[in-house]
Amino acid sequence: MNKQETYRSTISDFLGVDQKNIHTYWKGRVALYTALKAMNIGKGDEVILPAFTCVVVPNAIIYLGATPIYVDIDKNSLCAPVKNIEDKISPKTKCILIQNMLGLSFEVDEIIALASSRGIYTIEDCTHGFGGTYNGVYNGLKTDCSFYSTQWNKPFSTGIGGILYVQNKELRSGIEELNKTLKNPSFKNVMILRFLIFAKTYILKNWSYWFLLRLYRKLSSLGLVVGSSSKDEIEGVKKPNDYFMGASNVQAFTGIKVLKKFNKVIEMRKENGIKINEWMQSHNKCHLSKDLIINHSFLKFPVLVKNRESFLLAAEKFKIPMGDWFISHLHPVQGDLSQWKLNVSEFPIAQEVSEQIVNLPTDINHMDSLMRFLEKHKNELL
Repeated sequence: MNKQETYRSTISDFLGVDQKNIHTYWKGRVALYTALKAMNIGKGDEVILPAFTCVVVPNAIIYLGATPIYVDIDKNSLCAPVKNIEDKISPKTKCILIQNMLGLSFEVDEIIALASSRGIYTIEDCTHGFGGTYNGVYNGLKTDCSFYSTQWNKPFSTGIGGILYVQNKELRSGIEELNKTLKNPSFKNVMILRFLIFAKTYILKNWSYWFLLRLYRKLSSLGLVVGSSSKDEIEGVKKPNDYFMGASNVQAFTGIKVLKKFNKVIEMRKENGIKINEWMQSHNKCHLSKDLIINHSFLKFPVLVKNRESFLLAAEKFKIPMGDWFISHLHPVQGDLSQWKLNVSEFPIAQEVSEQIVNLPTDINHMDSLMRFLEKHKNELL
């Protein structure tokens, strides 16, 4: 068994699914693109998704000539509720994307039932949700397909990377044929990725976190290192030439290694997320209800703040690695989103949240410093 097969076997063993239904890619968005293409989605088709996501998600739809149809989110879950989705279904709707937000799967059964009754495909966006559960079942195992991300700061990391799980038997042969056309990552990209994984493991510490983070983002935006998103993906809607790539052995090797310790990380995140939520509730701040906590794996804990810039600066001084995900409807793009066919004025809840959200870390062994920070800056929280 080669390294890629061992990696897929490790993933399938964890999820309790057949290895032949697991596929790996250079990035998670490639897994989404593959699923959509296998569904024969193209010009004239519509795909429904939340108006609060990463720009690479609508890009995968647009690359195929289809049209993204956005829906507003629910403020408590930060996910798109079934009632909003139902309002946007049309005769052109071919697929609904169900997004796991920061570890929370929401109304999955209800959305699948709606889609099934209309003959519409479903894909679960589990880029934040690998290893978490929804009503006792691992995230991603209920929809026609689901895709996961193993990029930096995801549930488990291989630097960058993606996984596709195929539940719908009718799609399996098409996906296998598409996989035969995947490009291999270049030697240069693999070597850069290997170095970045080494640097994150052995060089990235609390004292160097912000400097290295800014340096990585800058070099990534210039195309000088392997980044989460290329400049082309953020600035436009034209598919990059090196987009459709399979996974490398360095990703497989790293994934096999980190998955061995993964259950402990999931347990720690859940415990820390519940602890933060209890503090937020006791201080009359925005918090999660019990019914949401059950299906939350807490990749991050979202909080809303009065002034994000000052709050992030305060966190840096306190040496808290605060996240700034979803600062726009289509993170990280800000400003005019018309080329992605999104008018921000149509989605007021997503607009409000994107102006106020920051993400608290949950993968830390000692929570004392974070809790002291929250106590000191509680008046800045909403």
